[in-house]
Amino acid sequence: MTTPGDMTEPALPATHGLGHERVAPDWAPLTAAEAADVLGGPARLRWHSPRPLSAAAVVEHDGRRVFLKRHHTSVRTLAGLEEEHAFLRHLRSRGAPVVDVLGSTARGEWTYEVHSLGIGTDLYQDALSWTPFASAHHAREAGSALARLHLAAAGHDAPARRVQPLVSSFRVFCAPDPKGALDAYTAERPALAEVLRADPLDADLARWHLPLHAELIPLLHELEPLWTHNDWHASNLLWDTTGSGDTVSTVLDFNLSDRTTSVHDLAVALERNIFGWLDLPGGHVPVQYAQLTALLEGYAAVRPLSKAEAEALPALLPLVNAEYALSEMHYFHEVTRSAENTALARAYFTDHTRWFTTEPGLLALRHLRDTARTLTRR
Repeated sequence: MTTPGDMTEPALPATHGLGHERVAPDWAPLTAAEAADVLGGPARLRWHSPRPLSAAAVVEHDGRRVFLKRHHTSVRTLAGLEEEHAFLRHLRSRGAPVVDVLGSTARGEWTYEVHSLGIGTDLYQDALSWTPFASAHHAREAGSALARLHLAAAGHDAPARRVQPLVSSFRVFCAPDPKGALDAYTAERPALAEVLRADPLDADLARWHLPLHAELIPLLHELEPLWTHNDWHASNLLWDTTGSGDTVSTVLDFNLSDRTTSVHDLAVALERNIFGWLDLPGGHVPVQYAQLTALLEGYAAVRPLSKAEAEALPALLPLVNAEYALSEMHYFHEVTRSAENTALARAYFTDHTRWFTTEPGLLALRHLRDTARTLTRR
């Protein structure tokens, strides 16, 4: 990972918000004394991450640099982290380019994890979520890397994750009855239930989500369960820039990983990188068509889509952020107690899906459907 200059005391950046603006962090930045306590010896902070849902930093300790991340125990317990770390260990055992888990520990109300830095340059260090790749070449390389990760993930047969905030799951819309599955999901999360008593989802679910889910129903049994990354954004990739063209050299940040399906993860990758959702409040969502095609082509060159996956992808894409929006509502209401961010996450549940019923959204889905059909296994 390439980090800013060799500063003794790195600047404390504002974190990324849910829009274009930077905001004050919800979580106090890590300190050198805190890092020294966790790592067991003198530590020097080299860079603070601007990501908003935890506190993280590059730390120099015992002659090497590591990545240290702190979570509140209401977000990640040691058992919750172990679900992610077991997946990372499986991927490394299969040769996937992921970071090495160096340890985890708890201190009072905080949980810490330590990772190796990974190999490569962080070209998207300051990129916001829902912003595009720098080029179609990067999109194609990211698609190929995602397919290789899916091949490496095969055989990791751990069950779906325990109930906790900030996990991108596939539990509601993989069910034949998503309304019943949503009720069960909510019942396990009292804080989310409280939000939805004040602002129910039933009408939006029936109008926007269920018609798309109806297209998925005949295909669900053909979508094989698989542990997946679930946050495949350019900012979670490191790049080898030494050759004639940049290639993905390390995959980062498995905090949202869970047991979903490969086509779910591919839909997440499209949702995170191809559509300019930060501009949705202004009424126009930019779509990176060349990058959409490149990402799918890169993926299919390594792992061609099955016919069911190609047909499921356009139905799943408009739904794929909805369950993560539920998890964000849970987090913002129970953990950070932000009414504003809870309301934004509630809007995301509906507004991303609804956009795909507009003329620009339908055009994007037609392009996706046509492209996916050309990339199926022969």
